[in-house]
Amino acid sequence: MPNATSSPLPRLLVACLCAQWCGTCRDYRPLFDQLQTEFSEARFVWIDIEDESDLVDPIEVDNFPTLLVVADGQARFFGTLTPHIDTLRRILQTQLSTDRAPSAEPQAQALAQRLLQHLASEAQ
Repeated sequence: MPNATSSPLPRLLVACLCAQWCGTCRDYRPLFDQLQTEFSEARFVWIDIEDESDLVDPIEVDNFPTLLVVADGQARFFGTLTPHIDTLRRILQTQLSTDRAPSAEPQAQALAQRLLQHLASEAQ
């Protein structure tokens, strides 16, 4: 999984689900990577849905970029997000500044758990 660091599980995980062939995703990637420097307490991962299909299935990702934001082990946001850095920045600031209940659907919660387990196994 590209762009993952080897730190322990983060309080905030931001996963971008994209595809290599998607021009919008390629354009968005530098902006997504830039936010890692602004949110050092978060872990950012770029997931190619075709290369990592075993991790993403059974969720069908039809629109790009699709973001999964996990705070304190719970999916808080899952959906297509226009590729604007300020929109993602506001979502992340909100997640870091409030204690909110999980708001994502059960499939997104399951994806969050699979991703956290995958990251934990990579760190070992």
